[in-house]
Amino acid sequence: MIGWGQRLVLVLMAAPLFGGAGHAQALAAKEPNELVAHRAIYEMTLDDARSASGITGIDGRMVFEFTGSECDGYSLNMRMVTQMTDSQGQTNLTDLRSSTWEQGDGQKFRFQSAQYLNDKLGDVTMGRAVREPPNAAVKVRLSQPSHTELDLSGQVLFPTQHSLALIDAARGGQSLFQARIYDGSEKGRKVYDTTAFIGAKVQPGADAGKLEPAAKDKGLEELASWPVSIGYFEPKGGDLTPSYQIDFRLYENGVSRELLIDYGDFSIHGTLTALEYLKATECH
Repeated sequence: MIGWGQRLVLVLMAAPLFGGAGHAQALAAKEPNELVAHRAIYEMTLDDARSASGITGIDGRMVFEFTGSECDGYSLNMRMVTQMTDSQGQTNLTDLRSSTWEQGDGQKFRFQSAQYLNDKLGDVTMGRAVREPPNAAVKVRLSQPSHTELDLSGQVLFPTQHSLALIDAARGGQSLFQARIYDGSEKGRKVYDTTAFIGAKVQPGADAGKLEPAAKDKGLEELASWPVSIGYFEPKGGDLTPSYQIDFRLYENGVSRELLIDYGDFSIHGTLTALEYLKATECH
């Protein structure tokens, strides 16, 4: 369970917020590489499930909070509580908590996550990653679940780096963006190859009647947006089918809505129910 929960974290980090602390600032900010603090709440429900999955229902809530700046680094705190029902009628309550910090220039990345199953602590992951000269390879040091060191060769992006690159690609009219991402998921041991498909820009007001109350209240109907679909692939696996696929609507200020996470045997829908812009940390 912890794997698909952390993919939810990654999809939202792939859609950062641009703007300022308040509504007016959030609408006015157009410059790339300028991230805003925010808190969003999503209601998570089962969208579809094949019989092989053994899942008949998923209900829960995710709270996602992003803060920081380029000079202080970016922090992301997430908590997601879901109740899953299987085909035998049994239910399990999963509580996933995750915190990350990424240096503004992408040189350092810290992460930790914990999963509680039916109020009992299960998997815990904690570690940090640093880019080391002269070739800028990434060295990962894990302290939990065990003390381990990993060397990640080639170009690897941390979550906020990927966020900025994805936004730049969307603004530039690109329809395809590929990258390798390390986000500390899967017990901190895996790098994912990702392929993002970016749809045509949706002009402001084009779908105003379809927005949730929380989205309308924060003026999302006044912003341009892009439909985005990201596939996460096993490195060098040769499989054309992604391990996960995440679809969402990415708005010009970075807010995501219409989440759909497909794991093959089942898919989960996320509905934006609350959105708050927090006070931003300014660089001097």
